[in-house]
Amino acid sequence: MTHHDRHTTRTAQALVGAQKKKAKFALEAPGLTNLSQRLVVFSATYRDIETLLPRARKAMGAGAANEVIHRVARHNPDSLWGIARRDCYASGDTAAEGYVAFLMLNAEGADLLLSGELDATDPPLHLLTRQHEKPAAIYFWGVYAPGLIAGGVPLAFEKTWTPLYRDAPIFTRPITIEGLRLAESLGFRRGARFHGRAAPKFHMYPRGVSIKQTRAIYDDFLDMEDDHDVSITVVRSIEDFMRVVAVRGATFIAEQDCPYDEEFDGNDFSASHLLSYVGKEPVGCLRIRYFAGFAKLERLAVRHEYRSRQIGTRLMKAGVEFCRMKGYRRIYGRAQKDLLDYYLNMGWRPLEGSSEFFFSDYAYIEIVIDTDPNPQAIALGVDPYVLMRPEGRWDRPGVLDRSAKRGSGQLAAGKKK
Repeated sequence: MTHHDRHTTRTAQALVGAQKKKAKFALEAPGLTNLSQRLVVFSATYRDIETLLPRARKAMGAGAANEVIHRVARHNPDSLWGIARRDCYASGDTAAEGYVAFLMLNAEGADLLLSGELDATDPPLHLLTRQHEKPAAIYFWGVYAPGLIAGGVPLAFEKTWTPLYRDAPIFTRPITIEGLRLAESLGFRRGARFHGRAAPKFHMYPRGVSIKQTRAIYDDFLDMEDDHDVSITVVRSIEDFMRVVAVRGATFIAEQDCPYDEEFDGNDFSASHLLSYVGKEPVGCLRIRYFAGFAKLERLAVRHEYRSRQIGTRLMKAGVEFCRMKGYRRIYGRAQKDLLDYYLNMGWRPLEGSSEFFFSDYAYIEIVIDTDPNPQAIALGVDPYVLMRPEGRWDRPGVLDRSAKRGSGQLAAGKKK
């Protein structure tokens, strides 16, 4: 972000809460009614740019030239939004009192932005999309919103939730402490990722497919029509478990002639399951069982028509990471003898003192991998609501988190009686 003053941060923090708490006024959240009753957001005019840009540059000591802003706004009018008090605007004074500016970037522009090669003070137009084109990413380019006008910043961001823009991740790079606090209070996260590129100096508001890059490898399935990549989810519903049954039935029973009661051995309801998708098609699965000193990965299955996409490798890595989040240091598995090299290449090794054994007409080798727990591993002493969240989603508030506020409110009401 390039243009703002300290009043912007103070007002926004009053609206959205302190930086270290979850943004309770995140950009896509409902609840802008009170703001919209006092403020209005509209396409900024030529006069608005000429009036506000000098003030913004004076406040910041730098910024893009007026001619650059005009050029970007002509290229895509959705790049610049004026903010004014509703009573002034309704009375005929349509001049903006503040603004929010965006760069609607194509894929090349987004890559250059995160690599530090894009000159944001004079962005080439061939890196920006036009008003009818869907951007690959949006850059929160600048904001000038003194005093009360800061309350219109979330309203301006609402303009990026139209069907054309809503799946594009939003990036920003705060250059002052006020900008940093504003970004984080609006729900931006430190560190950006785009097309596999990490940009720790940027903040990111993930949306659409880009959300996957902010999620754990064992829970990045989005159920989106335009996501055709490989993804994984933790099985939490009977519908997902039936998909696991279908994949294992096709793989072990149909392909490998495994007897039904050997494949479905009575352990499925005392285990966790990971389910892999290609797009929205279930293609692979893995079962995880837990013991006192180790976890066990088993029943790895991938449908034969998808075996060229390294789905099995991804599932095994996801299984290891899932166990690390549960605090396990040793993970046990069994490899078909003919596939031992495959597991060795992933870092597994034969279990010391073990020997070859057979079941369901195949020879197996016991294998183990030793690792350290994830630094954020679930353990006693964490917030008790974390322990109540859905499996694999410990980093996100769950439905029971909301009962915390409801419970304290009911307790307070009871005391009043």
